[in-house]
Amino acid sequence: QDAFGAERRKAKMLNFSIAYGKTAQGLSRDWQVSVKEARDTLKLWYRDRKEVSAWQKRQKELAREKCEVYTLLGRSRRFPNMTHAPHGQKGHVDRAAINAPVQGSAADVAMCAMLEIERNARLKELGWRLLLQVHDEVILEGPTESAEAARAIVVECMSKPFYGTNILKVDLAVDGKCGKSWYDAK
Repeated sequence: QDAFGAERRKAKMLNFSIAYGKTAQGLSRDWQVSVKEARDTLKLWYRDRKEVSAWQKRQKELAREKCEVYTLLGRSRRFPNMTHAPHGQKGHVDRAAINAPVQGSAADVAMCAMLEIERNARLKELGWRLLLQVHDEVILEGPTESAEAARAIVVECMSKPFYGTNILKVDLAVDGKCGKSWYDAK
């Protein structure tokens, strides 16, 4: 169990590192391994995910050519012109050009899911209201007797956050739990 947990944490760290545009040097520091080992790990990860590498390349080009990148819903993050910038600043912009659409699009999805929940008349009829959002989680408050019905509605709203549909090419996996407190629902 301990070894599995450690490997799972490493895999999660790798996925987040890639989303943040982390280099082999940064990954080697995080994992406390050689730069070669980190580079080899990244190569293995990208070998089976060429579309991710191509998408990241497009984001870097957008940041350099148009000085901005976009989220799923078209919100933009602007960057300074990098024509005469030092190498270190270009690396920072490259990483931000990868990260901004990922994080911004996650925020787009969360925002749309909350709007779906807020618009849902059945949740209101059952006495439920949106209380809090933390990252990719939402917390609602309502009567215990309708908790399971509300949970099912919330899962549906979150898995299809764009006016009852999912415009993404992948399904949104949603896990819903009920409890007397946020801690109990974890």
